[in-house]
Amino acid sequence: MLSLTLERQSWAHRIPVGWKLAILFALTFVTFPIERLDPLIAGIVLVVLGWTSLGRTGFRASLRALRPVLWFVVIILVYHLLVGRLHQGAVIVLKMLLLFSAANFVTMTSKLSDMMELVIRLLSPLRRVGFPPERIALAFALVIRFTPVLGQRGARLAEAWRARSARRVGPRIVAPLAVSALDDADQVAEALRARGGLRE
Repeated sequence: MLSLTLERQSWAHRIPVGWKLAILFALTFVTFPIERLDPLIAGIVLVVLGWTSLGRTGFRASLRALRPVLWFVVIILVYHLLVGRLHQGAVIVLKMLLLFSAANFVTMTSKLSDMMELVIRLLSPLRRVGFPPERIALAFALVIRFTPVLGQRGARLAEAWRARSARRVGPRIVAPLAVSALDDADQVAEALRARGGLRE
């Protein structure tokens, strides 16, 4: 599995993860009603400046993280261009890029263990009804860890398809990618059971 946390320490690493997630939540809440392009572009510029402050390695890693989103960007723009609503498509794309980039900045500058501790602390009242918050925190951590892995695996499957066929990839790699994800899930579940971290 791939770690999303940038090893090189920066000013953003010193900010408590709770504050960063709260700012991300507020940004999401504020962004959705916006229909103008200029504030969205300004927000993306600020995030890119944040990437720059992480150094060359952090900037490149942030750019690589955008690759899985580019397919959705192209599809959304082409669709809205065909239906004559390019402005609406541009707004959707900019919102997607802004929020995804900001979320990636948070994960890159936060330890996964700190995020899990925060989730457990926030969900601690669930213990009163007999539900351990550690399970939700574990699921949260696995989603964060596996998302870039699946993105990279999908890219490799697409490259393998293009090497063997002149036809477009399309949805043909969805089935093998899903099977691969299920196989990974089984392996992780077995590893957790072996360590006593998952019970039937």
